[in-house]
Amino acid sequence: MNLLPSLFAPIKIKSLDLVNRAVMPPMGTNLGNPDGTVSEANLAYIKRRARGGAGLIITEIASIHPSGSAIPNELGAYDDRFIPGLKKIADAVHAAGSKVALQLHHAGRESLYLLQEKKAIAPSAIRSLVFGLTPREITREEIQEIIAAFGVAARRGMEAGFDAVEVHGAHGYLITQFLSDLSNKRGDEYGGSLSNRSRFMIEVLQEVRKTVGEDFPISLRLSVEECIKDGYTFEDIRPILPNLVKAGADILHASLGTHGSPGGVTSAPFEYQPGFNVWRAKKLKEAVGLPVIAVGRFTDPSLANEVIARGEADLVAFGRQYLADPDFLTKAREGRPEDIRKCIACNQGCIERLILGEGKIRCALNPETGQEIIYPQGPAAVRRNVWVVGSGPGGLTAAYEAARLGHKVTLFEKEEETGGQLRFASKAPFKEQYGAWASWLTAQIKKMGVIVHTGIEVTESMISEGNPEVVILASGGEQIKPDIPGIDLSLASHAWQILEGAVPPGKHAVVIGGGLIGMETADYLCQKGSQVTLVEVLKHSPVLKITSHGYMLHTRLKEAGCRLLFNTTVKKIEESSVTVLIEGREQVLSPVDQVIIAVGLKPHDELKAILQAKKIRHFIIGDALQPRRIIEATEEGARAAW
Repeated sequence: MNLLPSLFAPIKIKSLDLVNRAVMPPMGTNLGNPDGTVSEANLAYIKRRARGGAGLIITEIASIHPSGSAIPNELGAYDDRFIPGLKKIADAVHAAGSKVALQLHHAGRESLYLLQEKKAIAPSAIRSLVFGLTPREITREEIQEIIAAFGVAARRGMEAGFDAVEVHGAHGYLITQFLSDLSNKRGDEYGGSLSNRSRFMIEVLQEVRKTVGEDFPISLRLSVEECIKDGYTFEDIRPILPNLVKAGADILHASLGTHGSPGGVTSAPFEYQPGFNVWRAKKLKEAVGLPVIAVGRFTDPSLANEVIARGEADLVAFGRQYLADPDFLTKAREGRPEDIRKCIACNQGCIERLILGEGKIRCALNPETGQEIIYPQGPAAVRRNVWVVGSGPGGLTAAYEAARLGHKVTLFEKEEETGGQLRFASKAPFKEQYGAWASWLTAQIKKMGVIVHTGIEVTESMISEGNPEVVILASGGEQIKPDIPGIDLSLASHAWQILEGAVPPGKHAVVIGGGLIGMETADYLCQKGSQVTLVEVLKHSPVLKITSHGYMLHTRLKEAGCRLLFNTTVKKIEESSVTVLIEGREQVLSPVDQVIIAVGLKPHDELKAILQAKKIRHFIIGDALQPRRIIEATEEGARAAW
């Protein structure tokens, strides 16, 4: 039986023969060497993804000119010295049976380190919406130099053995900066009218076409809409689309937004439904008649198959899904969709890790991503009797990895269900997939032979009788109960009680604590019709608006009329009011019929002393060590198992 026939149908675009319609799009990894050459980590990462059988893999951004690198170790294509490393990428993808395109990139003003060094260039000296610093206006001579550099970089891609190139004309980088009236205020032939503003993009395409010849495919990644106030829309740019085709584009990669667009729509958070951007791909396809790549939170191959079957796009890009599960396409082909680990769009290991300067690419769900070189393949030399205590993200991941390596694993969870805090997080608006991920992991570890005990709290006597060789303590955190007069009144409850439905929402609620748990609980209450005031002792929200989910949370709470009080402490709780100190000034919040405590967690690590006393080898991970995010829990769980 031919499963997903549209997705697995071949397609030919000029000299490019693809065995299927699945595309792995460019994703920044920060894995390159400091000099922009391809590292062993780059190669290990790309080899692992190529094993998944995508028809086309498009590399992460490769800088076509020293003035255009977004980060110091961005892969380079601006000198012949980069060709040997690029050839290793092309050879690795070909060895796996896929085709590969080199993405050609110039950051323009969207490069923090170049802005700080006062070396960033842009069409006009208008500050970056992302970094808040102002670039220098590019000269006409430099424009010609950059256009030529795109062509020469394309030639290097051909010499390195790539099957196509992609011109990055999306996401607010240099080409988009020229196209957008918001960033291009030039008075010469490259500014002013739409026709003039598109000139740079068109001349880049023409130069690349002249360099690579007629039969070598060129993809253009295009933000179909800017998705920003006063930015261009599809209808605005429709008139120039035929010119892009005439200039040399063979494929249009229908992305959206800029890195300055609110809500991080270029890497859409879980608030967006899978396939949310398909309508733009369809419009683009109807307008130009070229093969179009649809993009937008795709995780399910069956949805991609439907999109292609309906003629809305010719190919579908699975971005972050390739980080969460590089084998998802193989599983779909083999009729095992239930085994696919689906990306939950948390953005913690991929997008946020990079924008917050936390290091190289990771995936909060898949600890192999970005660590392919050190990832143990197994089986372990010695099969251990391993106990995992706790079934949150860290515990479930530890059990999965330990079982994968061949250990005998028993998992204990004191609650009746697995999932830990994921059980509560999944009740917050738009976060259902967090619960689905916990259920998936639980099913997977059972399939791998892990013995799962729920409703059992591990005791000292159990440890003595069971005699585990290794214990991974993933017992999570427990809610902190602040010392506030009135905290024990009946109107007070903690956030988890609200989210799990044990306590119904009140009409007038005060949430104490403005971290992620408090914000999401306030969001939940607003969705239920409560009038909510959120009180946070810090001067600013610890939930950063620069993150996609953080922006969406703040926006929803504002639209729902939630009152956010920062630099505020709670003095006392009474039957129908809460007294607070706002910057030292006393204020009474009334009426109040519900108070929710969400001031954070403390480690729940009661077994630590017992394990130490018995001299049992053990690891303490996740919130049991220190309350943090999912990504820290899963990485620590995996490393404990390794």
